[in-house]
Amino acid sequence: MFENCEDLAREFTEVERALADPSVHADQGKARSLGRRYAQLRPVVAAYREWSALHEDHVAAVELAEMGDASFADEAVALADKEAAAAERLAALLVPRDPLDDKDVIVEVKAGEGGEESALFAGDLLRMYLRYAERRGWATEVIDAVESDLGGYKDVSLAVKAKGAPEPGEAPYARLKFEGGVHRVQRVPVTESQGRIHTSAAGVLVLPEAEDVDVTIDPNDLRIDVYRSSGPGGQSVNTTDSAVRITHVPTGVVVSCQNEKSQLQNREQALRILRARLLAIAEEQAAQEASDARRSQVRTVDRSERIRTYNFPENRISDHRVGFKAHNLDQVLDGDLDAIVDACTVADREAQMAAPVESAG
Repeated sequence: MFENCEDLAREFTEVERALADPSVHADQGKARSLGRRYAQLRPVVAAYREWSALHEDHVAAVELAEMGDASFADEAVALADKEAAAAERLAALLVPRDPLDDKDVIVEVKAGEGGEESALFAGDLLRMYLRYAERRGWATEVIDAVESDLGGYKDVSLAVKAKGAPEPGEAPYARLKFEGGVHRVQRVPVTESQGRIHTSAAGVLVLPEAEDVDVTIDPNDLRIDVYRSSGPGGQSVNTTDSAVRITHVPTGVVVSCQNEKSQLQNREQALRILRARLLAIAEEQAAQEASDARRSQVRTVDRSERIRTYNFPENRISDHRVGFKAHNLDQVLDGDLDAIVDACTVADREAQMAAPVESAG
């Protein structure tokens, strides 16, 4: 039982030793990779060592009780319960994890059906993610934004980055990947004079931020166009051609960026979004080719689904995937997202544990 944990324990010791070597930190990329692996292995190895110690104590207590020492009979029963609980914790940690869970993310929010009201709701979602990131101590950066006439957003891209090496399941992608999909809002719009409740929607796309080593882009595959930035209503806000549109010819993916004042900065930000989108495409293709267990992960859910409803008149938030409901919509929009994210995480983990597991490694 848990035989492969010995290999993980040895790897943990090697990673720990490597991180203690000052020369390793001269290569920031290598040090960051080792730090992430250390954070992944630490809880697993700690749980394995706890289970292993309890298992040995339990076996010893049973042997002593069988030799006629009755005082160890009750202890053997108590240790059996503790060992079973430790085994359950360890088994949960050994469930195959999404390999992207340790990534930072780019969150794209796009206005959908509903016109200006949808754009205003997109702005509410952006603020919700900014507040959630603030609560968790993450750094944020609005990479690109196209504002609407009333102060909402037609399209906005937000980079979210963790500080240091987060514990498994605590990095931005692990927490925010469940946000991808269509978010529906029910409320009286500011543009409604009769007080009628309208329904509109905004789309959210969560992309793991790709590093240079994750995605290789051939410059010959790119078509780069420059144009003049524009603000709400099409008014010119820039007298130079600083906005950039990049087309990745092999896939047809198009990314534009106009948030920065210089063409070079917009080009770099657009490439950043392009890398994330290409990584997401590659992962989706891999998921289609993988086993049913892999395909069951939440990140492959059809993004056309309406995953959540925000009902303002009843102050109600509903996540339709897991049946989550709460009457604290005002708090959720202020960044109190953990209860919803935890519900999605638990449902995802239970689905994976119920599915056939290819390997516990």
